[in-house]
Amino acid sequence: MATTNQCLASLARLSISGTSRPAATSIPKFLAPSIVQARCASGPNSAMAIRVREKEKAKRKKKQTKFKEYKYAVPSKEEQFSLCDAMRYLRAAEVGRPPSSVTYELSVRMRSVKNGPVIRNRVRFPYPVKNDTRIAVICAEGSSAMADARSGGAVAFGQESLFELIKTQSNNLPFNRLICHVDSVQALNKAGLGRILGPKGMMPSLKTNTITKSIKGMMHEMVGAEQYREKIGVIRMPIGNILFTPKQLSENISALVSQIKADLTALVDKTNINKDLIEVVLTSTNGPGFSLNGGYLSTDEKLDDSHLSTTM
Repeated sequence: MATTNQCLASLARLSISGTSRPAATSIPKFLAPSIVQARCASGPNSAMAIRVREKEKAKRKKKQTKFKEYKYAVPSKEEQFSLCDAMRYLRAAEVGRPPSSVTYELSVRMRSVKNGPVIRNRVRFPYPVKNDTRIAVICAEGSSAMADARSGGAVAFGQESLFELIKTQSNNLPFNRLICHVDSVQALNKAGLGRILGPKGMMPSLKTNTITKSIKGMMHEMVGAEQYREKIGVIRMPIGNILFTPKQLSENISALVSQIKADLTALVDKTNINKDLIEVVLTSTNGPGFSLNGGYLSTDEKLDDSHLSTTM
């Protein structure tokens, strides 16, 4: 009996040890179950994708239209003041400072399209802000234009001699305005002075209206006139000294705003691009800005323009 059990145990051990796992064989692809199945877009999922694309398209379009105009295209919601009220507060802000070093400044905000044409011109104020205009004239030697420049009070005139002066004294020019006669434009272009005069804003060109046939008329227009140029939808420039009376400041503001409105009308006629004047803000060298409402007299009945006409 014991011998029989031993034999059965031996046979059992042999059968267990002899059992081996089948070798791994490659299974044909057509018999293997597909782990990842390609799903076809169903109706609802396709509609959802369309809605997502439309939403992204609308977002891009909104972003493009949002930055189409400058931020100054929308008028501020701050309180507006009459001219006398604004001057009253600005004069109070400048108390204790030398009047000769303090000026009023006007900011004219417009609804302007980005990368569009800009407004640039000159305005002749009834009461000049600066009286240090020094004009030089590029004209042929011995011409009638040179005689007009000499009689008009130009500090420098000529052609080759003036070119040489600009090259040798580029950092200490004796003039701050430069105009060119039409007959000297070709010589000016050959001289290659754009690198010197361009950064100073004195390079004569048709855009800045500094190339002319009438030297005498251009010089008369420049004396007492100030240049202005639109930057990011705003024109900023000094409009008067802190000692100006309300009447003087009012006339200067009217002259500038009227000139800008004429420029806007001319721009529409020329390029069919419309710009709107949005807001006029008055400030001073060290004072805050006050949006003007177009009124003149103060809201305080006890204050009139005579109180703002005295020395600070």
